[in-house]
Amino acid sequence: MRRKKGFDYGKGKYYLTIVDFPNNVTLHRIEKAAATRAYEHYIAIGKKVEWLGKWDGKKFIEAKAPQASTAA
Repeated sequence: MRRKKGFDYGKGKYYLTIVDFPNNVTLHRIEKAAATRAYEHYIAIGKKVEWLGKWDGKKFIEAKAPQASTAA
């Protein structure tokens, strides 16, 4: 039986999920810039990351994954 998530999404927060076996980790950030930095950081260290987007209370908006920056 699948376990239910143990939290509710917060309205106006950006979410991303680190896909890992056996557990996925869902992170949130208040600001888009911070969420984008976290997303790019996990991509850079080789993790598989899913960008969920901004939760508006009913669905995810801004669900398109940010483009990886090329600035080094």
